[in-house]
Amino acid sequence: MILCDDTLKQLISDGDLLLDPYVPDHVQPASIDCCLGDHYLMMDEQAHDEITFSQPISYKEVISDAVLIQPKSFLLATTREYIKIPNGLSAFVEGRSSVGRMGLFIQNAGWVDTGFEGRITLELFNASDLPIRLESGRRICQLVFCKMDQAAQRPYQGKYLKQTQSVGSLLYKDLS
Repeated sequence: MILCDDTLKQLISDGDLLLDPYVPDHVQPASIDCCLGDHYLMMDEQAHDEITFSQPISYKEVISDAVLIQPKSFLLATTREYIKIPNGLSAFVEGRSSVGRMGLFIQNAGWVDTGFEGRITLELFNASDLPIRLESGRRICQLVFCKMDQAAQRPYQGKYLKQTQSVGSLLYKDLS
């Protein structure tokens, strides 16, 4: 079941769902808009001949209120909002339609598990033929919350828990 605006506002008011900073005007009928932070990671393409699942990836870190994402380029960014999702809820991360219509595709593997806490790392791809200027504080994505049929036995305890900046792939740490 997708949660509506009144339910989302009540969960935030009760302290069950944390969004910091919380901007009441960002609550939409069935989602909450999130803004772009100021921390970015770009793959250091000079450091690799190829990318593998078993080796760490080198990234160039950028901290700035604005950054250009070049045509046909990929970078990692983070939300300004720090979130804490209670056990029993989970969320989809969706790009805003207005942003997608510019050719900027937003993803984060699409899902935020119950129990996740931290800023969300966004995977951004510029599908257009022009550079796109990204500006900190601008609404970039939305979280669509859904209620689980029951609380999870083991809420999220993964390697991205409590991240406060963009975090590159940690796939190489997986056992299989």
